[in-house]
Amino acid sequence: MGRSGTAFTEERARAVLAAAASVPDASPDAAGARLLALGENAVFAVGDGLVVKIGRSAELLGRAEREVRIAGWLAEHDVPAVRAATPQARLVDGHPVTYWARLPDPVRPAGAADLAGLLRLVHALPAPSALTLPPRDLLGGVERWLRLAGEAIDPADAAYLRDRRDGFAAAAAALTPRLPRGPIHGDALPRNVQVGPDGPVLVDLETFSTDLREHDLVVMALSRDRYGLDPAAYDTFTATYGWDVREWDGCAVLRGARETASCAWVAQHAPANPAALAEFRRRVTSLRDEDPTVRWYPF
Repeated sequence: MGRSGTAFTEERARAVLAAAASVPDASPDAAGARLLALGENAVFAVGDGLVVKIGRSAELLGRAEREVRIAGWLAEHDVPAVRAATPQARLVDGHPVTYWARLPDPVRPAGAADLAGLLRLVHALPAPSALTLPPRDLLGGVERWLRLAGEAIDPADAAYLRDRRDGFAAAAAALTPRLPRGPIHGDALPRNVQVGPDGPVLVDLETFSTDLREHDLVVMALSRDRYGLDPAAYDTFTATYGWDVREWDGCAVLRGARETASCAWVAQHAPANPAALAEFRRRVTSLRDEDPTVRWYPF
């Protein structure tokens, strides 16, 4: 929900975009803006060279401010990543708003090797000196997502996910990593890479953290097992990165934590979207049944 309990729909996001455009020196005219994505954020292409990202709720302002600073830090280290168009986030009508330089149109879909190469760059970085990256709070959004789901989901399913969250949070805190801790992307999927004329570029920087590097690698392992990623593509990913996280005995714990978070994330869309409710039920049933073979579908 956004301000005063208003559902975060495209209509709501466009209203915020129009309000942002009315703020002097905040943004260009929002007329004709094209919606690029609607999820945790609404993302609009505005004019020829700008992208505007609008967060779902005011509590995400701190994360939006940090994302802008992370973009500047990556630029200092020449890591190919999206660049902020303005140096700060702003709160508009109860929603965080940030402005980004629009990337060139992609020349091809991003692949596993593109992602692995960028992760090698990120994982080679030292912790930033002028910016404090938080731990990867993978499960931190579960309560908010379940709250947004409200009565659309079975209260027993919400309670089950809360218990599962608590168990995996404790198990993850006790892990001994194989790789050194340090900066990670936090949501390392090919969808967060865009391949332009100059090569692959990282996008969606809001989950950047300092934590177990294994967090970034478990994402693709889960994609292989749950979301139908071609095993050959996964093999390309591990070969390019140089290691397969499934060899680590902590992999199942981070995978379970991510499955819990991914299930709860879908729940927030259930009140307004029957397809999201169906996917949530599919996911939570497979977790209850301890069936890792049930296919999940991206949402």
